[in-house]
Amino acid sequence: MTKHLFAHYNEIFPKFWDEPALTDYNGTDSYTFREVAEEVARLRNYFQDMGIRQGDKIALCGRNCAKWAISYLAIASYGAVIVSVLHEFSGEDIEALINHSEARMLIVGPYVWKNMTAEHMPGLEAIVSLTDFSLIATKREGVEISREPITVPRNNHIFTVRDIDDLLLINYTSGSTGDPKGVMLSYRSLSSNIETGLQFLPPGGRQNVVSMLPLAHMYGQLAEFLYPLADGCHIHFLTKSPTPTLLMKAFADVKPYIIVTVPLVIEKICKRAVMPALEKPAVQRLLKYPVLRKFVVNTIHKKLMKAFGGQLKYFIVGGAAINPDVEKLLLEVKFPLIVGYGMTECGPLIGGCYVHEFVPRSAGHILPRNEIRIDSKDPYNEVGEILVRGEHVMLGYYKNDEATRATFTDDGWMRTGDLGLIDKKNNIFIKGRNKTMILGASGQNIYPEEIEGKLNDMEGVVESVVVEREGKLIALVFPDYEGELRFRQTIPELMKENLRKLNEKLPKYAQIFNIELKEDEFEKTPKRSIKRFLYK
Repeated sequence: MTKHLFAHYNEIFPKFWDEPALTDYNGTDSYTFREVAEEVARLRNYFQDMGIRQGDKIALCGRNCAKWAISYLAIASYGAVIVSVLHEFSGEDIEALINHSEARMLIVGPYVWKNMTAEHMPGLEAIVSLTDFSLIATKREGVEISREPITVPRNNHIFTVRDIDDLLLINYTSGSTGDPKGVMLSYRSLSSNIETGLQFLPPGGRQNVVSMLPLAHMYGQLAEFLYPLADGCHIHFLTKSPTPTLLMKAFADVKPYIIVTVPLVIEKICKRAVMPALEKPAVQRLLKYPVLRKFVVNTIHKKLMKAFGGQLKYFIVGGAAINPDVEKLLLEVKFPLIVGYGMTECGPLIGGCYVHEFVPRSAGHILPRNEIRIDSKDPYNEVGEILVRGEHVMLGYYKNDEATRATFTDDGWMRTGDLGLIDKKNNIFIKGRNKTMILGASGQNIYPEEIEGKLNDMEGVVESVVVEREGKLIALVFPDYEGELRFRQTIPELMKENLRKLNEKLPKYAQIFNIELKEDEFEKTPKRSIKRFLYK
C-alpha cells in the first residue's frame, strides 16, 4: 500500500522540529521544520479568508527558493490544486497558461512578475509575491496575509492527509517536441514516486541537498524537494541561475549526498578536466600496468568526489543519453553514477536502479509500482514504443480530452513517445523519440539520437541535431569555438574530417550528407533538452 506523502511529512516534521529544513543558499531565508509548518499554516489561513475551496486552482511561478516550497506545501495541504508553471516561459505565455488553468490565485516571483500584467488574467482574485508573501493585487480589499506569530502544535497532524487519488498538481511543461500541456498528477502519483525514491536511494539520516533544477519541472520537484524532505533532509535552494562556478561552490559548501542533473554538467567536467589529462602519453603508459592503473583510477575518483562536496552517495543523470566515453570513465573510477528515465506524465519516474546494479548504456530497470511494455513482437530485439502503466501515471491533460485519448491505448497503457528495448533483467534501453524517428528511403528506421551520440563524441563537437531535408540527413553542429586553438586544423576542416569518420561508423542508409555549423548553442528546455522542433 502506497503511503501518502503527507503521512511521511507528518512523521518527519515533529522528529526534526527545530532542525533546518529549507534554506536559500544564495539568499537570506532559512526555515526549520517548525517554521515551515508555521508559514504553511499562515498561507492556509489566507486561502480560507479568501474563500478558496478544495479543488480550486492556485498558480505558482518563480525561481527556486524556500518560499516556493512552502507555497507548494500550503496549497497541497489546504486541498487546492497547484498549477505549476516554469518561470522561464515568457510573460505572455505564463498569463495564457494561468488563464487556461482557471487559477483563482497566483503566487509569483519578482523575476517573472516584471513581465506580466494583472489585467491580462481576469480570473485571478489575488496575486501574492514570492519574495515576502505580500499582496501585489487583490479583488477582496481588507483580506490580508497575517503577520502575527502562529503556533503549530508539534504532533503528527500538521498536514491533512486527503484522498490519495485527488488531483494534486497541474504541471505545465514545454518538453522538447512541442507546445506546453497541463499534466494532471494525483497525490498517489507523487506519493508512489517518493516511496520509490526512499526505497532505492535512502538518504541515510540527516543529509544535505542542493536544489538546482527548476522546481516547476517534475525532475527537480521530486528528486530535489519532495523525496528528500520526506526523510528529513536539509534542502538548499539555488535562487540564481546555476552557473558552473556557483554550482561547484555550492557543492563544496553544502556537501550534498545526492546530485540530480542532466548529462551536460558531468560531460563538460569530464571532457575539460579529466579526459585531457588521461590522454597525455605519460598517463597512457601508466594505464597499461594494472597496479599503476588502479592508482590513476583512485586519483580520479577522489578528485571527482571532492569536486562534488565529498559526501556524494548518488549522482543521477536523466533527461538525455549520457556520452558513452564519459559513462565508461565514471563507471571505471567507481563514481556513484545512476542513469534514470522518466517523464512529467509519470511524475516523473519510470526507470532507475541501485548504484551497483547499473548496466552501461541503459536507463535503469523498471521501477516498482509501474509496468513497462515494448510495443513490438520481440521486446528484447525489436525496437518498439515504450508503454507504461501504474499508479504514478498521470490522470490526463487538463481540458484536453483529445490529447489524453491519443496518449493512452484502449487497454490503459500510456504511450511515452519513446522507442526502446528491454533485456531479460528488465533493463531499459532508449533508442530514440517516436516523433523524431526518420524513415529511410528503403523503409529503415533511423534514430537521430544514435547518430548524434557518435557525432557528439568527436573532437570539436559540443552538441548536434540530425534533421532530414529532401531525403538527405543533415547534421547541425554547435562546435567548440573556445577550444579551436587546441585543434590542429580549423573548425570547418575538422568538421569535414568528422563527417568522413562519422559516415564510416554508420550504415549506408543513415549516412550524413553534410555538417552545418551553428553560431550559437541550440535552444533548450529547462531540463536542458534541445528543443528539436525548432530545427529543420
